[in-house]
Amino acid sequence: MSNLTNSMTEFLLMGFSDTRELQILYSLLFFLVYSAGLMGNLLIVIITTMDRRLHTPMYFFIRNLSIVDICFISVTVPPASINSMVNNRVISVTGCATQIFLLVWMAYVEFTLLTVMARDRYVVICHPLLYPVIMNPQTCLQMTLTCLLTGLLYASFHTGLTFQLSFCQSNVIHQFFCDIPSLLKISCSEIFFNLVSLLASALGIGVGCFAFITASYIRIFSTVLRFPVKEDQRKAFSTCIPHIIVISLFLISASYVHLQPLSDSGSIKNMIISVFYSIVPPFLNPIIYSLRNKQIKEGIRVVMKRKIFLFLMNKA
Repeated sequence: MSNLTNSMTEFLLMGFSDTRELQILYSLLFFLVYSAGLMGNLLIVIITTMDRRLHTPMYFFIRNLSIVDICFISVTVPPASINSMVNNRVISVTGCATQIFLLVWMAYVEFTLLTVMARDRYVVICHPLLYPVIMNPQTCLQMTLTCLLTGLLYASFHTGLTFQLSFCQSNVIHQFFCDIPSLLKISCSEIFFNLVSLLASALGIGVGCFAFITASYIRIFSTVLRFPVKEDQRKAFSTCIPHIIVISLFLISASYVHLQPLSDSGSIKNMIISVFYSIVPPFLNPIIYSLRNKQIKEGIRVVMKRKIFLFLMNKA
């Protein structure tokens, strides 16, 4: 058993289909979704960086969320697209560990940033006069760094704990990317401590962030409903409801995949659900948070006019 474990240098990922035509179709579909998500998030990063009118706490967090979304979607989708195109399901142990580390890190930062953004919405709606004081640039930077650093520790701990196990039953991972539940399923070591630590930390962080978000939005909605002007109520709700939808989609799909018994994991249905929390949120976030925002649209027009003007001046 020890020799078999030590000689294992690679894993086999699961594909969506064994038919060559469908493999190419899935590869192209993944590539299109990735390209759209990448361009949308890059556009948000560029606009919120170049337009000084968007140098506010809200757009600071939106920019950081877009950067995280770019990293998040880049961890799983390009490798899956390439593997499906060339019909290669092999991933090295080092590559698998790297993918798990980055995926857990980005998922943690994504969720905690969404929590921070709920705090930002709460302050701007419930305490508008104190908003510049409470959400000052230093505080915003400290919040973001806290998300990144605590996520780094969280991902390092669970990745290291997972790869201390022995894998001798099989090297087939029943998922289109490496994830911890799939590796625990094929381990021949005692995994009780891994399960308890993973469940406790995920529930602790998930329930804590969800409770904070829920409490924030209860206060937000109670404040908004007291607005005398209906148009102000509509504008406030329009910025809050999409945020809640994205959080709900991410939490429900991730919880369904990772909190179910290991014996039930690895099905095609679970692989499809994994697509929703690993691909759909980064793809939709630019649309939900920014591309429907009038200030972002105005920023795009200003930046494009500036670039065209500089281009014409250089030609002249």
